Amino acid sequence: MKRIYLILLISLALVSCESAYKKASHEIVQTNSQKPSYPITKKGDVIDHYFGTAVADPYRWLEDDMADDTAAWVAAENKVTHAYLNKIPFRAQIKKRLTNIWNYEKVTAPFKEGNYTYFYKNNGLQNQYVMYRKDIGGNEEVFLDPNTFSEDGTVSLGQVSFSKDGSIAAYTISEGGSDWRKVKIVDVQSKKQIEDTLVDIKFSGLSWYKNEGFYYSSYDKPKGSELSAKTDQHKLYYHQLGTKQSIDKVVFGGTPTQKHRYVGGDVTEDDRYLLISGAVSTNGNRLFLKDLTKKNSPLVTVLSHTDSNTYVIDNMGSKLYLVTDLDAPNKKIVTVDASNPTSNNWVDFIPETKNVLSTSAGSGYFFTNYMVDAVTQVNQYDYDGNLVREIKLPGVGTASGFGGKKEDEVLYYSFSNYVTPDTTYAYDAQSGNSRVYNKPKIDFDTDAFISKQVFYTSKDGTKVPMIISYKKGTKLNGNNPTILYGYGGFNISLKPRFSITRAVWMEMGGIYAVANLRGGGEYGTNWHDAGTKKKKQNVFDDFIAAGEYLIDHNYTSKQKLGIMGGSNGGLLVGAVMTQRPDLMQVALPAVGVLDMLRYHTFTSGAGWAYDYGTSEQDKDMFEYLLGYSPVHNVNSGVDYPATLVTTGDHDDRVVPAHSFKFAAELQAKGSIKNPLLIRIETDAGHGAGTPVSKTIDQYADIFSFTLWNMGIKNLK
Repeated sequence: MKRIYLILLISLALVSCESAYKKASHEIVQTNSQKPSYPITKKGDVIDHYFGTAVADPYRWLEDDMADDTAAWVAAENKVTHAYLNKIPFRAQIKKRLTNIWNYEKVTAPFKEGNYTYFYKNNGLQNQYVMYRKDIGGNEEVFLDPNTFSEDGTVSLGQVSFSKDGSIAAYTISEGGSDWRKVKIVDVQSKKQIEDTLVDIKFSGLSWYKNEGFYYSSYDKPKGSELSAKTDQHKLYYHQLGTKQSIDKVVFGGTPTQKHRYVGGDVTEDDRYLLISGAVSTNGNRLFLKDLTKKNSPLVTVLSHTDSNTYVIDNMGSKLYLVTDLDAPNKKIVTVDASNPTSNNWVDFIPETKNVLSTSAGSGYFFTNYMVDAVTQVNQYDYDGNLVREIKLPGVGTASGFGGKKEDEVLYYSFSNYVTPDTTYAYDAQSGNSRVYNKPKIDFDTDAFISKQVFYTSKDGTKVPMIISYKKGTKLNGNNPTILYGYGGFNISLKPRFSITRAVWMEMGGIYAVANLRGGGEYGTNWHDAGTKKKKQNVFDDFIAAGEYLIDHNYTSKQKLGIMGGSNGGLLVGAVMTQRPDLMQVALPAVGVLDMLRYHTFTSGAGWAYDYGTSEQDKDMFEYLLGYSPVHNVNSGVDYPATLVTTGDHDDRVVPAHSFKFAAELQAKGSIKNPLLIRIETDAGHGAGTPVSKTIDQYADIFSFTLWNMGIKNLK
């Protein structure tokens, strides 16, 4: 069974996947930084009042993504930015390497639906993965090719969900990277659309009931801009095949007792129960169930509060198996009978351990994936709770997968780390044997690189793990271009995974370091909570300490250190560069949450309050947010590091106004010597579904900007 979604603020991931590129020349003769002539950004006279404190917001007008003035500002900023980037002599060289290394076949694990076996494949430089299928005779054909949805690859394929007999498929598409989705329903045999397209769907799974219809979630369409207007109350709908979307029934949500910002519905594999999750923020959910075998059955409450993250992973008849962190910060699995499912009746099935748990099910077994200092360990259990075996993995890194239907004889999992490209393995759950299913043939020499974990001490004495990756033989002389990456929020864990872009950075002689900061999920609920609300400064302190460790241990120097993060990680970069501009030479905040006083007024931003609190909550919380909000902490005359802010004009999760206002403040007040630029991608959103061509261009810009501003004059 698929896990019920709670939509999280997701970090902008460096694209996963990958030869011996020539090392960068590290001799610094003089800085290559030159302050460009920025566009003139007009100032307004908007002033907000919070608990008696007046706060000016001169760039409020940039929040209007529908205004001609905003469009003109975006065009002017992009003109300046691209003029600067295009003059960097080795940008084309980096782009060529990125293109060449990207150009290899990538194939996902297969899965069976009805009479076909499906998988995704990218031949190399296709903007979007293509969905293929094989029939029983092994004949292969394209099922869905999102590269045909638009000429520029900006319409992407999202979730594909099949009816129980596999005869009908529903799939989502995103246009220009937006979180708003459309759903198309096709006959699997003919591949022809059989109903009108469903529209205005957001943060939704697609969960089928038999072959009759499916459940999905959405908000009422907001008034004003659909890219920035607030979307607050989520609803669960049921779509009956053969009917119009206009008569789809609201199953849950929208009433005074059912108001939630995030709602998800999931049908058990045996079609017996509908599980409904309701959340008011990105942490914690209520849980309900409905017996679908009984007509007009009541909605039964499993959990009436949002003090835990709890979901049903599977059932055997009326026996439910739940994963929860209720009274178990590192999570555990419990069982309960659906006839009386409240938490006082739960029985421990797989108890909590000292390591954080995530779980999958397939082939009639449970698989527990534990994070041991952010590294994977997997155990296999039967449905009586007996340990079958610890699964021997190919190395130290991240394994994911092991999910499937109960009748599946073979399951699949992927394994990678920062220097090992993703390889897919087929796993026989009965024998415990693994075999390589697909190993990518890429132009990257894994054996030439090293990845090691260190532990450093943060400001308050907390030990924090960090994984540092680089080419073997690199001299730790303080002269290595280094990118320090972090996130630190929303219970999200940064696990060792391979990335083409990171591979190219390391080939050029760069060091890549990832710090597992508080606020993430690497050590469970307590680690997460230690980086939320009025403890958010812990996250910034952890990141600052990571940078100091890299400098103190001669991996790099201030002049060769860049910091990078996206989404909540963009906030991290914005806060650290304004608090400690002396620590780094380059700052790369991507799609960042940068206006902490107003983030909750856009789209689904109010749901992030568990991590951040809000400026309207109370005076203390307002003052705390004002104290680190990047937009409000740019000071005149400070030599901020060379900065390249990146965002997308269709980002309706972290609206681009955050980045617009931060860039405007930097350009008006900031450094007298370093460039402070913003790169705004058109027809792109928060990251998911971004075409390969745009990703290559983006990282050619990011890496050339970074190296150039570290004083590197050429690549040998």
